[in-house]
Amino acid sequence: MLSKLAIRNMKRSARDYLVYLLPMTLISALLYTFNSLLFQNELKQYWNTEDMLELMVFLATLFIVFVTAWLISYMVRFMMEKRSREFGIYLLLGMKKRTIARLYLRENILSGAIALLLGMLFGTLFRQVLMAILFSMLKMTYRLHISFHPGTFLMTAFCFGLCYLLSLSRCQKKFRKMNIHDLMETARKNEEIRERHESAKKLLLPLSVLFILAFWALFGSLKSNGEVALFLIGLVITIYLFYIGLSAHMICYIRKRGNLIYRGQNLFLMRQFSAKIRTMQFTMGTLTVLFTLALMGSSIALMFSTWQNTLLDHKFPFDILLYSPDPKDTFEKEIQFLEKQVTALDIYPYRLYTDGDNQVNTWMLTHLNAWGTMYQMPDGSADMAKIEDFLENRNVYYPYDTYMGISDYNHLRRMLGYEEIDLGDTEYAIQIKPRLEQEVQTIGEDLKLAGVFDTSPSGADLNPAGISDTSLSGAELNPAGIYDAPFGEDPASRASLLSFTGIYADPFSQDGHNGADYLIIVPDEVLSRMRPYQSELAMDIEGTAPPRLRNELDTLRNAGAEDTQSDDLYSCFVLPCNGSDILINSGTPNEVKDNHRAALTYMLASLMIPLFYIGLVFLCVAVTVLSVQQLSDAAAYRFRYDVLSKLGLKESELHGLIFKQLAAFYLCPALFAILISGKMMLFAGDSFVIATGVPVSAGSFFLKSIALFFGIYLVYFAVTYVCFQRNIRGRI
Repeated sequence: MLSKLAIRNMKRSARDYLVYLLPMTLISALLYTFNSLLFQNELKQYWNTEDMLELMVFLATLFIVFVTAWLISYMVRFMMEKRSREFGIYLLLGMKKRTIARLYLRENILSGAIALLLGMLFGTLFRQVLMAILFSMLKMTYRLHISFHPGTFLMTAFCFGLCYLLSLSRCQKKFRKMNIHDLMETARKNEEIRERHESAKKLLLPLSVLFILAFWALFGSLKSNGEVALFLIGLVITIYLFYIGLSAHMICYIRKRGNLIYRGQNLFLMRQFSAKIRTMQFTMGTLTVLFTLALMGSSIALMFSTWQNTLLDHKFPFDILLYSPDPKDTFEKEIQFLEKQVTALDIYPYRLYTDGDNQVNTWMLTHLNAWGTMYQMPDGSADMAKIEDFLENRNVYYPYDTYMGISDYNHLRRMLGYEEIDLGDTEYAIQIKPRLEQEVQTIGEDLKLAGVFDTSPSGADLNPAGISDTSLSGAELNPAGIYDAPFGEDPASRASLLSFTGIYADPFSQDGHNGADYLIIVPDEVLSRMRPYQSELAMDIEGTAPPRLRNELDTLRNAGAEDTQSDDLYSCFVLPCNGSDILINSGTPNEVKDNHRAALTYMLASLMIPLFYIGLVFLCVAVTVLSVQQLSDAAAYRFRYDVLSKLGLKESELHGLIFKQLAAFYLCPALFAILISGKMMLFAGDSFVIATGVPVSAGSFFLKSIALFFGIYLVYFAVTYVCFQRNIRGRI
């Protein structure tokens, strides 16, 4: 009996339930689409890192479940208010509250099942699109095919069921408290325009504004993760306090009958706002948070999508680059192997050198934003004890400054298509990572290299691999063919000053191969007074490298030793230095650009797809709640608009009132969210550059995200505006 009645009620209220079913179908389709990644097998035959994508999708789904439960709870409450008179009539006819609750529960379970099944149907199609995009990003071929995995169905059904369980449990309490009078008068009942503790709540508005201004002024300068976390927690609390303070000010202004109330149609509009003022406080705060998260998620996802296209050129500009800790290594074995595997356009072995000093290391640690004041004394001078400990134990910079001769540098620049540079006999230049170019502009004013070079008899403390070499001669090592004077001569006889001449920020593979954050370029003659530090081999090839060439080079290098090769881009081998980049660092001794491409893209897709997933769901949830709130109010406001019409207000003026009312509710959380997320994106962009070493413009991605955001936003606004008008006219 109840089941038949539930079905009949759903048919009779089909238009109301359509507002319910459409967003729930979309969300269930998204859940099914992205949950399918947890059980996909297509990529496992290619990569050993699929767990990363699965973990990120699982965490995103867990996060979304609670937000979706809040949406369902809101939709259920909306339907209860729409049908309050119907439930009141049931009570008048003698139906028990428990029976009415069971009837309504069956209706919602049935509608949820319909939304779930439809969502899975559309999700199956969406999955094909998602997999095609993912495979395209990985430069792999994907054949469209319909597949079904029981785990995907069970996971989606479990998540959806959990959402309904969390939301419908609250409905039981509402049915226990309902009475006939309240149910029959719900549509006409206004919220009382009264606030407790008005004076205290009014103070919340200026205090929240002050915190938001402080957030804008200070957020970009925060250094520690703890400070960032505290600011973000404070921001979320401030958002809710802002709306509480705003509502208190509005109520006081209406009660005091301010001058603006009597201008035009303001009296009616402000009365409309105050009618649901208590609901607005929590709802608008929650919507602002959701909009902020949606904008941040989509902006960062777009940033990842574009950034991956430039990362390879910045991090791996050379087709092939090999490292050896032995400064006498000639790479004969590797060259013979590579000549059989690829067509070489240019093969160039070279070496890095050191003077055994840390003039530039010290300057970097005391001037770069990445280090702040960590390595400075209270008076601003260098804290040499901390610097020495850092260089010895952190493995971020080389233990000593690293140098390259101008002839080697220009040859490598020609391989990369850059213009050659000129140096005088007493000049030096700095090769820097692109993101650090602006930070090192004063290095020429601050630093002249003293040229008091290493006098130790052995390279045991200088060689990054710890290889002792007491018989090194520059005759066979110096690229210019200049004989190295023996170490141990009077340092004063070799003292000189090198003047700064320029900064070069072209991508140069500076994550441990060619220096770390920087590389000092000097005349070849200067190298005769330095110690060879490590060997490198750069190679320019024709076409594309074989898929597993890097792994084969690792095997060749480790022949006879324990196998340490990995498909992971970030497998650490023997490189001691990476630089101040904290997210994207290559620790591989053998870099093959084409082999890194797919692994890097997969890693970025593992971050980008869940972020876009969260942003899209949060946006849909937020605008759905906002639209449902306004449509719920439309039924309650029908009488008021009817009175205005009878008093002589033109239909165009009524439409204008509706537009202003909806625009205020839609624009307030959206603009607030844009204001907050804009500042957070600027901070995220700066942090992203520091973490990855790749310069990006966060503002452009944020603008694209706003365009996507308002595209969806305007569609919801237009639909809500039309439905609101129909409700006012009594057509729905």
